[in-house]
Amino acid sequence: MEQEEELHLILASRDLTVYRHLHPTRTADGTWRMPVNLPTAGDYRLFADFAPAAEDGESLTLGTDLAVAGHYEPQELPQQVSTSRADGYTVTLHGDLDTGSARDLTFEVRKDGKPVTDLQPYLGAYGHLVALRAGGLAYLHVHPNSEAGGARTKPGPTVSFTATAPSAHTYRLFLDFKHDGKVRTANFTVQAGLGGDTVAEEAEHTEDGGSAEHGHG
Repeated sequence: MEQEEELHLILASRDLTVYRHLHPTRTADGTWRMPVNLPTAGDYRLFADFAPAAEDGESLTLGTDLAVAGHYEPQELPQQVSTSRADGYTVTLHGDLDTGSARDLTFEVRKDGKPVTDLQPYLGAYGHLVALRAGGLAYLHVHPNSEAGGARTKPGPTVSFTATAPSAHTYRLFLDFKHDGKVRTANFTVQAGLGGDTVAEEAEHTEDGGSAEHGHG
């Protein structure tokens, strides 16, 4: 089966405290490779996101488990919050994730208290969003509502997505955005279909994304 020239790998620890969005390169024999340094021992899940040419560009996702030997103590999920700090940036989530119907998720990016209005395109958009369900790590790749460069698409400070949770559960959201030539990752814990408070009601809390191992390889 012939593959596209681009393959995305999402690597996450089972407790969702480690997240990496990786971009391997294809060698002459058709094998995709890249070195990865994992920060802790434990169980990991690797997702390969790609679009085979034989499938008319339809994206596919394959998953496999990885184990790193050593002492491992799973961490509890961070509390549900509406604001995350990532490498000097503050990202605020407006909206919530739910089951049965699509919901809008809008992320507002600020730096030093000022809106970031010159986000750079990353994977064809001004933001890339992955949702992972706690426990089973069901994978949800969420596409942005508009592509970068469109006449009505502004390069910030907000990036919007529309998503539906596959089941009632707790999820971790990982937003990748690019600014000043570097990709940053903001992360959030959200409840979908559990009857809890929405993130909009948690505005006084902030998660410090710099305390966990997130980001790009």
